[in-house]
Amino acid sequence: MEPENSNVRQRANVPADSTEMYRTMGISGPVLDLGGRIETELSGRFAAIDRTAEYNQLKVLNAMRKCKISAEHFSGSTGYGYNDIGRDDLERVYAETFHTQAALVRPQITCGTHALALALAANLRPGDHMLSISGKPYDTLEEVIGIRPSRGSLAEYNVSYGQVELDAEGHFDYEAIRRAIRPETKLVEIQRSKGYLSRPSFSVKEIGDAIHFVRSIRPDIICMVDNCYGEFVETMEPSDYGADMTVGSLIKNPGGGLAPTGGYIAGTGECIENCACRLTSPGLGREVGASLGVSRSFYQGFFLAPTVTAAALKGAIFAANLYEKLGFRVVPAGNEKRHDIIQAVELRSAERLKAFCEGIQAASPVDSYVTPEPWPMPGYDCDVIMAAGAFIQGSSIELSADGPLREPYSVYFQGGLTWPSAKFGILMSLQKMVEKGLVELK
Repeated sequence: MEPENSNVRQRANVPADSTEMYRTMGISGPVLDLGGRIETELSGRFAAIDRTAEYNQLKVLNAMRKCKISAEHFSGSTGYGYNDIGRDDLERVYAETFHTQAALVRPQITCGTHALALALAANLRPGDHMLSISGKPYDTLEEVIGIRPSRGSLAEYNVSYGQVELDAEGHFDYEAIRRAIRPETKLVEIQRSKGYLSRPSFSVKEIGDAIHFVRSIRPDIICMVDNCYGEFVETMEPSDYGADMTVGSLIKNPGGGLAPTGGYIAGTGECIENCACRLTSPGLGREVGASLGVSRSFYQGFFLAPTVTAAALKGAIFAANLYEKLGFRVVPAGNEKRHDIIQAVELRSAERLKAFCEGIQAASPVDSYVTPEPWPMPGYDCDVIMAAGAFIQGSSIELSADGPLREPYSVYFQGGLTWPSAKFGILMSLQKMVEKGLVELK
């Protein structure tokens, strides 16, 4: 006699297991078989990711316990936001977690680019020189700095800019850095993640070595790290290696998929106070800024961030190994150590780039029926296609993929609040290309 639940399953025409579910949801047998083989090969690496997530989860939990977080921290504030203990103690939690003197964590910081622009404008003055030692910064920073002329850029305030290219192997060029540092150099910027470039992302140790080198030349230089996409990927953060400011977005890793907006800057007391006065007003600083009912999401998202980041990291490694096996160049390579959640795949044609993003969109929990199209997105110098069926608009910790329509037509995949959702998205991206005859399975 068959079990009762089996009869129910047959009557309801419900798939019996996850393999049948994948097929019901549009993944063909060959794509599913290839994905299964890749997943089996990655079991050891996935276990290591879980161990890192466990350590980072304990780190966040310990910070919350130390700061004595309670239900009253979630009530929020309006108006001026005076005496908002939820806001103030969340910043203490960030500072404890990142091992810094202070932190600024606010919904008024609209995105990662805004957080970076805030950190730069708050700590640079007319006549100062800013130096990027990790090559070209992310596209949206070009207008902030004034590389591309823009209203309100640092260049308009007489802040000069220089950059040092990486060496042929994609590492910091120390001698070139030494030559580029001027007497008026006030701040050195390091971008941890690759952005829309094909260079490697930096490990926290590499960033720490670069900070140490800069300090050996000029101890007074402010070292700022764009930490976007890197939080909780390793057990250490750039601030553990002496970064004066570590900067990121809450709709990426540290928001855990729950933060509806916001950004953070963690660092020295002096730098953070400068940032607060720039964000609000001189004389007001950190004392104002209503939390507007988002405190619970900020706290809970940060609590979940280590395990959510681990899911996204598994998805990135899975994508790298899957597409590498099909003959595409991937950055990082399938067997490389990971230092952020972004996976680049050089698809070599606009058609493949569009099909990949169609697959990610189709696999999303929100707007799965939408077909993404390239468009001239603000802050970029060419059309960009973006797939993001997210609960939070533009959230890069959720399942998403994007890429500029230019050679070599690289797609940048990231996110996945859970490993199963990330896996399904990657399989669907391949399925779309197979259906269009753009990829031949081996």
